[in-house]
Amino acid sequence: MAWPTDIVKLSRVRTLMEEQDLDALVVRAPDNLVYLSNYWCMKGYDALVFPREGDATLIALEPQLAEAQRNSWTKDIRLFKGYDEKDSRPPQFRSLDLAIRVLNEHRLTRRIGIELNMGTQSADRMVGEPTTATQIFFDSFRQIAGEVVDATPLLNEARAIKTAQEIERMGLANELAALAMEHVRDHIRPGMKESEVGAMFEGFVHGVGVGYKGKVEMARAFTLVWSGKGIATFTATGDRPVQEHEPTLLEIWVCADGYWTDLTKNVCPGELTREYHRLLDLLLQVFNEAVSYSKDGASFPELDRLTRARIAEGGYPGQPSHPICHGVGARAHEAPYAHQAGTGTIRKGMVLAIEPGVYWQGGGGLRLEDNFWITDAGNQKLCSYPDDFRLARAAGQTR
Repeated sequence: MAWPTDIVKLSRVRTLMEEQDLDALVVRAPDNLVYLSNYWCMKGYDALVFPREGDATLIALEPQLAEAQRNSWTKDIRLFKGYDEKDSRPPQFRSLDLAIRVLNEHRLTRRIGIELNMGTQSADRMVGEPTTATQIFFDSFRQIAGEVVDATPLLNEARAIKTAQEIERMGLANELAALAMEHVRDHIRPGMKESEVGAMFEGFVHGVGVGYKGKVEMARAFTLVWSGKGIATFTATGDRPVQEHEPTLLEIWVCADGYWTDLTKNVCPGELTREYHRLLDLLLQVFNEAVSYSKDGASFPELDRLTRARIAEGGYPGQPSHPICHGVGARAHEAPYAHQAGTGTIRKGMVLAIEPGVYWQGGGGLRLEDNFWITDAGNQKLCSYPDDFRLARAAGQTR
């Protein structure tokens, strides 16, 4: 989807490039392409040469020309073929050749930054088969540049602080997530398979999200769904039946044109058991205290310590087994992360996923998770679906 050039964001990146004396960045991860050019590639072969001064050059797969012209913030678009009758190499090597040519053309070879250290990357629009760089990709830049440095820390620092446009785009993804949860709440039934619930959520987002408000070109959702004793951490959605009086937990990622949510929402078709009422009350207290703490200038290590201490005081020491806070943006999981043995300060403009959880031995438990934009006034919740899902059930029953 076409968006106005995000001058604030691009200027922040160029300021960091100046501070680190970089002539150019060359990025190929789909999330960094979205971040710097607004172009979300269909297949992860594409690249962007982003100079400290002057216009960027987008290197795009030939069939994507119309899309690149429609959405990209740069007019300098160089095309490479997916199939070349004279070149047996995979397409990404022709993209690499063009990137090297552009750097030489513009004399940007003194000191360049490339993604040398990416633990994860977001998916391209085809999703199921991410394309990653080979050793030849990295070595090729070292052969033509005076110095090659890792651009990942610079990009992480820039991406941690969101612009107004990024908040609007993440807001669209969160709106779709809330609408899909309302749809699930109204249509879930005891005995359904977990996989049917996941399909219901994902199908709603894709069906409603493409073209949503005239501002979303492509929307996709990805879920993990567990019900009752199936609730755990990081296990696959199964064919277990939805329980009537126990929660069904949805681990949710919604992507709208390259900007993501990371949420955990729960739903229960019947009246919760007493033990789940108690657990939910505990987690809501922990969650709300963590959210209240999360303000500009607060300590990331202290947030992690505080949240885990409150869960331990509630009778669950050592929980949860996953991080309780991380950044969200052009990836569902990105820097910064909160860890008691780490460092870092919460800053205005960050968007953080806060996610305390408790998991019972033998199966079952709960996690609450939402995304919060750090503001002058504290923070703002981005998803309207309630974390106390008893309220969501009551709202659905009054319709």
